[in-house]
Amino acid sequence: MKKFISIIALGLALSAVSCTKQEISENKGMGMLSVDMSLAQKTRALSQEQLYSTAQVNIYKADFSGLVRSYKYSEIPSPFYLAADKYRVDVIAGEAVSATPAIASWDNKSYKGSKQFDIVANQVTSVQVVANVNNAISKVSFDQSIAENFNAGYTLTMTLSDEASSNLVYNASKSGAEGYFIVDGLFEPSLTWTFTGTLKKDGSKFTKSGVVENVQPGKLYSMNLKYTLRDGELVFSLSVDRTTEIIDDTIIFEPVSTGLAPSSIYEIWATRATLHADVDASESEGKAVQFAYSANGGSTWTYVDGVNDSEGTWKADLSGLAPSTTYTYALMIGGEQIGEPLTFKTEAAPNLPNASFEYVSKVSGKDYYKFYDPACGVEEGSYMFWGSGNGEGSEGVNGSANMGIVITTIDTSDKIDGKQSVVAQTSSLVGMLAAGNLFTGQFAGLVGTSGGKVNFGRPWTSRPSAMRIWCKYSTGKFNIVNNNNLGVTKNDFDRAQVKIAIGTWDYKRYGGTKDSPVHINTTDESTFVDYYTDPSTIANGDVIIYNDGYAINNGEKVAAATDGWIEYIIPLEYRNLNAYPTHIVVSCAASQYGDYFTGYDKTKLWIDAVELIYE
Repeated sequence: MKKFISIIALGLALSAVSCTKQEISENKGMGMLSVDMSLAQKTRALSQEQLYSTAQVNIYKADFSGLVRSYKYSEIPSPFYLAADKYRVDVIAGEAVSATPAIASWDNKSYKGSKQFDIVANQVTSVQVVANVNNAISKVSFDQSIAENFNAGYTLTMTLSDEASSNLVYNASKSGAEGYFIVDGLFEPSLTWTFTGTLKKDGSKFTKSGVVENVQPGKLYSMNLKYTLRDGELVFSLSVDRTTEIIDDTIIFEPVSTGLAPSSIYEIWATRATLHADVDASESEGKAVQFAYSANGGSTWTYVDGVNDSEGTWKADLSGLAPSTTYTYALMIGGEQIGEPLTFKTEAAPNLPNASFEYVSKVSGKDYYKFYDPACGVEEGSYMFWGSGNGEGSEGVNGSANMGIVITTIDTSDKIDGKQSVVAQTSSLVGMLAAGNLFTGQFAGLVGTSGGKVNFGRPWTSRPSAMRIWCKYSTGKFNIVNNNNLGVTKNDFDRAQVKIAIGTWDYKRYGGTKDSPVHINTTDESTFVDYYTDPSTIANGDVIIYNDGYAINNGEKVAAATDGWIEYIIPLEYRNLNAYPTHIVVSCAASQYGDYFTGYDKTKLWIDAVELIYE
């Protein structure tokens, strides 16, 4: 769940304002800058007028060579000139720019935003900067069990980086409140928390503390305190989820030394799971520690040995589970069940819709295909999931087919599954290459006669381990090379590429739509996404298919004939094991460098029987 709050919109516009074109042209190599700021929301502690008057606007050279201009917003001259160059503007507002900023505050927020821009001589440029909340935000809630087991007066003190003067004290009346800490500029800041209270049962003092490491600006760290009564020694466990802009910690004060410990939600997959237990060494000495699990409510149990993960903690990795199934599990020590069982439910394991491309239909009034059929009567084939550079003409947007080049079609005579396969076929027109393709998403339009725009991705929430796809390839040597930086020549053979990625791409950042968030413009390399390094990609993989072999996930090339059907299994390499995806991208290109208008214009890639694997 994201919690970015857009607060300040700063418009930097090179406008005529009170000057004329003649005045601009007389300043050779200069552009004119006018600053405007508006507020979408405001903090409770400062009025809109205060935010406007105190906001700091700093303009830097983009190469970090130095500060060029610095103004309070209320004191900015408008307009003023800047030399033609590349710049960055920073906006800082709220508590961070006060004369004596409160490092920790219940009400006073700080905001920051940055944007690079160019000043071009004798031209008008527009820039907008959005400043977001820039504090590390704490939110502490006390479960009812705290009030039931502790006398009034219990507190949790939250301190920034062990600075006693930078703390907030949560009590019962502050439960659920947000606190704001200024952390920008600090090296690996941390939030130290200390809970103190008096137990009702015996009047004893109770204290627990911990540290949330490396807190970051703009993220909310949510902590929920609970107290659980069991027999045994008093211990403490902390679970931290760092996967989204809201960081949720459940802090459980649990007076027990041996028992099951909850698994993270991200440890429960479609066909596997990791279980945990806390086991006192004195209770397990000389005894087998096992986990028992059952898919039918306990009628039949399967036993797996536990592994001593660290002092006092054990775990077991289960595999071969059934998707979308609720399992009961228990801790066993020396053959005896300890404590009460717990349950977990495995994730679903869906396949991609229309994955064998059985459902296609002609674009209205045209002789080329879209890769779904609204009249098929089958849910998975009735809506657009797959798209191609053909476009959809009057039913969507024009693509290559509008220029007489059909780059993706079907083949009913050569297939692996069902009645047909898809063929992505690279073609050319007056020397311009159009690479055959098929992808999850929708073609977004032509860019004149020189390229196209694509919105990649479809909504997706499951976490597969691999993708199986059947391909057949026919190619030749590059006969169109429009980019000399690719390391290929006309003596080399064209090659195909199939990519898969799951991630959390925000369409507002990546330029696409809510359903297909990743926008690529083939005429603008700055829009290209490398899923191996992209920060919003959870996992990805690919296969490059050559005329005489293939390579998977940047591995060594395997020598093989690729002009017949081959089953490729592409493992998804996970870089983030603590997140659920929001979208999936599958992209099949007959020419790997088609986005660079480089390839062999008679290349063909047959595709069929796509399947997601969950292991």
